[in-house]
Amino acid sequence: MSNRLVKAGVGAIGVALLLAAASSAFAQQTANLKMAVYPPEAYTFVDGQAIGPGNRTVTVAPGNHQVIVANYGFRFFDENVTVEPGHTTTVNAKLEPSGAQVAPGDRGRIQVEIGNVDAGDAAVLLNGKTPRYFVGHVDEFNHNVGVEQELIVPPGTHEVTVTRHNQIIWSGPITVAANQRVIVDISNGAARMKDWPRGINTSTQSMDRFHAGTASATVVIAPVSGSITANPPQINCNEPSKLQWASAETIDAEVTGLSPVATSGEQTVSPRQTTTYDFTATGPGGVHKSSATVTVNPVVVANIEASPAEVRYRRIGDKVIHQESATVNWTASNADAVAVDPYGAVESNGSKTEKITPARTAEGPVDETITYTLKATNACGGAETKTASVHVVGSIEPIPEVMLHSVFFPTSYPLKAHPTLGLLSSQQEVLADTASGFIKYLEYDPEAKLRIEAHADVRGTSQSNQELAYRRAELVKQVLLSNGIAESRIEIVAIGSDQPLDAAAVAELETQNPTPMPEKWAEQQKVNQLAYQRRVDIVLLPKNEESLRFYPADSPDSKILRQPQTPARHVIESQ
Repeated sequence: MSNRLVKAGVGAIGVALLLAAASSAFAQQTANLKMAVYPPEAYTFVDGQAIGPGNRTVTVAPGNHQVIVANYGFRFFDENVTVEPGHTTTVNAKLEPSGAQVAPGDRGRIQVEIGNVDAGDAAVLLNGKTPRYFVGHVDEFNHNVGVEQELIVPPGTHEVTVTRHNQIIWSGPITVAANQRVIVDISNGAARMKDWPRGINTSTQSMDRFHAGTASATVVIAPVSGSITANPPQINCNEPSKLQWASAETIDAEVTGLSPVATSGEQTVSPRQTTTYDFTATGPGGVHKSSATVTVNPVVVANIEASPAEVRYRRIGDKVIHQESATVNWTASNADAVAVDPYGAVESNGSKTEKITPARTAEGPVDETITYTLKATNACGGAETKTASVHVVGSIEPIPEVMLHSVFFPTSYPLKAHPTLGLLSSQQEVLADTASGFIKYLEYDPEAKLRIEAHADVRGTSQSNQELAYRRAELVKQVLLSNGIAESRIEIVAIGSDQPLDAAAVAELETQNPTPMPEKWAEQQKVNQLAYQRRVDIVLLPKNEESLRFYPADSPDSKILRQPQTPARHVIESQ
């Protein structure tokens, strides 16, 4: 053997070894799916790609793959299959029939011609792009001579997609009328129409979804149907309505605002404005649309009332003497936010009773209108404002002034024999003014009382002066009683001559007296002092406010009150 031949032999062996090694490496990078399908026309999709019909072996990358085996009129096989490198995994997909026969109705036919395109085993998808819309492959729909291979569809426009190995060979809409055969050439998209008398003959018949013979195939596509309802169809703002929808022969379903949704289902909605929910059901048999409208009532109904319409208010000083209440009632429906001014946020229905206080604080008449404003709104844009008012009338008055002036008596009066004599006219007028003011004052302070403190001048014995003081206190009391003061409001104290005013005290009082004694009396200090001592002081309780001890020098009977001798009885009675 020559060296050339040896070298040649070694080279051939090396090439063979390299090829074997490459083949082994490729085998480790791939795996096989061996498909065993039934019915024999069933079509395999791997990871969404159309592979082909019938039993076959498919080379794939190792790992997990979604395998769908489809045949219209049968339950599709859909599983994830794991294949190992260099191994062949067998998939047995025996499909079971599904669905009843297609009900009678108008029908048309689509015939697919391939022209010069090699697409006999390409998948035909109707009205969708996923394997779920698979209805058959081209070789099942491309013949009309002798035996028929036909795709029978509901009348309408259908989106036809012809695909294989992840490539769309042809796609486009085809409009089919009842009893019409549309022939489309997928090599150029040209379509022509012919009458299809068989459609008339089958329109009253139920037909099997799938039927295949030796060289024939008939696939009858069921129309898509569906409906949607809203219950209740009319709602107030924020109320719920239940949408319920159902469909048949449906792959995908949409409801506006909710999509995607199950092909049949329900959902509670609460739109804030009138909304139409469009339900779209899509399947190989076409697209069905229906709708349901939820009418939203945004109108807020509200009312507010105040009772009584007028109340009274009276205040004396810092004390409220009379204050009436009013009740405010309100209602609001179809509202989710309710407020009453001045209360703030409130429940939709409610009431509030309150004592009415005017805004005025200064003294004077009260004449005000208090307004209550109800505002109710909802999230749907509804709003309502209502008002109610209460008229407040009355007054704010100063604290009544009680004219507290001491009263003075003539010397020795009242006499023991005539205990009702001794209060001269001017002094009775003083007591009448005191009584009038005190009665008004009781409205301010219902617990108020008057204490009568009776005095006598220093002449006479202590015992006689005590008795005289008591008669004076009793007489003053009786005059006050006659002027309307209740006896329970009067206390008397007979002090007599135990607390006499001295000369200095009298002089001080005279400097303050708005009507001091005439100058001619000024020098008679002893007489003046005695006149000041013959008096009854009145104290307002519980304030302990004492009467003014000013001698009434300007009264017409002041001379009688001042004289140091006991006046005659007829003089006193004449007064």
